[in-house]
Amino acid sequence: MDNNVKKSRKAVVLLSGGLDSSTVLYYAIKKRYECICLFFDYAQRHKKEVKSARQLAKSAGVKLQIVKISLPWTKSSLINKWQKIPAKNDIEKTSNVPTQFKELPSTYVPGRNTIFISFAQSLAESVGAQKIFIGANAVDYSGYPDCRPKYYKALNGVLKEIGAGIKIEVPLINLNKTQIIKLGQKLGVPFEKTWSCYKGGAKPCGVCDSCRFRAVGFSNAGAIDPVRN
Repeated sequence: MDNNVKKSRKAVVLLSGGLDSSTVLYYAIKKRYECICLFFDYAQRHKKEVKSARQLAKSAGVKLQIVKISLPWTKSSLINKWQKIPAKNDIEKTSNVPTQFKELPSTYVPGRNTIFISFAQSLAESVGAQKIFIGANAVDYSGYPDCRPKYYKALNGVLKEIGAGIKIEVPLINLNKTQIIKLGQKLGVPFEKTWSCYKGGAKPCGVCDSCRFRAVGFSNAGAIDPVRN
């Protein structure tokens, strides 16, 4: 591909430092997009994510923008360090969650992805990017309403309505963790630099939803998780 064409294809990638977002970053790079990553410091209970995001962006050779915002009104256990992170959500009950999900886990941050996408749209318009990539997943997930296909279809409808010339891409939306890990392996994602645990200890807790989904994914992929090795 001509270098000028390559440079004209820009994308904003939402990079949390986790397994899914890192896979999406390498996916976008494989698709020959010039990527600018966005990481949000929203007063989450630990700083492990930003460390991972920095390492991943450096490894991929892409720019990283860190945006600090405050969400002081939410009761999410990802923000309130005094609230216990749930540890016993049944994976079988949270996989393939039906549209009408009645009980959201306390780790849900109200409006988080809507806020993130709004910032990403602003950056995309500013730098002339045509795409916004996000590692949203609606298969092995905790049932968050802002991780479902209809949500992103609606957001793309909004972007089309305002003539932004930007489209949100969710390439992992219908993949399970095993499929995501296998895709990441093919793309050369340095999984050892990622962090998925909702807690910020020296090692992953192994019992929160995110840790459990990750563990099952690596096991079913016949691979060893380098973060837990």
